[in-house]
Amino acid sequence: MPPTPAALRALAHRTLTRQPSIQAALNEMAFLQADPIRAPARAQDLTLMQRVRGYRAGDLERLYPALDAEEDMLPNYGFVPRRVQALLHPREVGETRIEREHPELLDEVRALLRESGELHPREVAARLGRGRVANAWGGQSAASTRALDTLHHRGEARVTRRVSGVRLYGPAPHLAALRERPLPLGERLRGAVYLLAALYAPLPEASLGYLVSLSGFGLPHLRPELRAAFRRAVREELHGEKVDGLRYVWPADWDVSALPAPRGVRLVGPFDPLVWDRRRFAHLHGWTYRLEAYTPAEKRQFGYYALPVFQAERAVGWANLRVEGGELRADVTWILGVRGTAALRRGLEAELGRYRRFLGLEG
Repeated sequence: MPPTPAALRALAHRTLTRQPSIQAALNEMAFLQADPIRAPARAQDLTLMQRVRGYRAGDLERLYPALDAEEDMLPNYGFVPRRVQALLHPREVGETRIEREHPELLDEVRALLRESGELHPREVAARLGRGRVANAWGGQSAASTRALDTLHHRGEARVTRRVSGVRLYGPAPHLAALRERPLPLGERLRGAVYLLAALYAPLPEASLGYLVSLSGFGLPHLRPELRAAFRRAVREELHGEKVDGLRYVWPADWDVSALPAPRGVRLVGPFDPLVWDRRRFAHLHGWTYRLEAYTPAEKRQFGYYALPVFQAERAVGWANLRVEGGELRADVTWILGVRGTAALRRGLEAELGRYRRFLGLEG
């Protein structure tokens, strides 16, 4: 008998299992999406806040040099343990715009990396110059910064740490070793597909296919092979069921009936695995949620950076959080039909208290 939407909602909440440390959460998730917007904290901090006991905004950046963690690209940019990064390299990348416009620059940056051991983009710009070039977001970046990004994407450099959110780069000898002795191709492809299924499931088969397509950014030279690995996983390794006419998939060893019903109120970030797939969100919760940070203000329905609000396993509204004068302000909107009961208000206040501690606003 296929699971009910309620059972799928409860199964999706398994990703929110609390972990004792950042490392444990990274190991469990295997991929943590990053985003620079801070409203009221960066996406990676919002995601970890829901999974790590006592987590404070900025802990990942502060502790990163001591973690088994690397910044890299899979379906999106984010953080992975090195065992996952080993699935992504060696990465074959074609000629980039920065190479065409400044053909000697990459060699000069490589030499600086070997000489310095760690580089701040400002230092490279000061020593090498070269003006500015278009970046992936439609703006302008220093050509030397784009060169560092290119070497990082190719696995010739790694992010050593961040200073006030700015990436510093160093050599990546562990990735050089992978260029010499890469993992077997089948292991890399299967590992990437299974990672996505385990992190984001249960989700519609079409949504997993979209995630696999996005992962072509992480494995750009293996797009056809990655797609074939997805089809094979759907046929042979993942469990599938139709719910309300929509085919869902999840790892075959998951027990849909064994999970306890979620409790309490949670506010999760827009890039959290619990809400990342908008197709699943609309089907299981009955309303459409959107991130509108890049939507003109006059056209927004939800606000600049709306965080979905969950009561137990259901998404019952959204909240926009901001810090003003050292105080946390919350603008909360409930969806039609949701009553602001005393239990819901108590749960919301408890969750906002957690956010105050997370943001360092206890006083």
